Amino acid sequence: MTGVPAEATTPGPAVDRKMLEALVCPVTQGRLQYDAAGQELISSTARLAFPIRNGIPIMLAAEARELD
Repeated sequence: MTGVPAEATTPGPAVDRKMLEALVCPVTQGRLQYDAAGQELISSTARLAFPIRNGIPIMLAAEARELD
């Protein structure tokens, strides 16, 4: 889980870096971290992981995974 930049070695469909930079957590309005391996956007403050499916971030709290 490091920063927002999507690398060329990202598993799954490519994720648009500019789009990731513009997204914020829908719960806290805070910054998100991109987890390329898990294909998720992580909100440390809300303790939620939002899935990325087919290159599209699913920014619904109901679809997010709670973090331990």
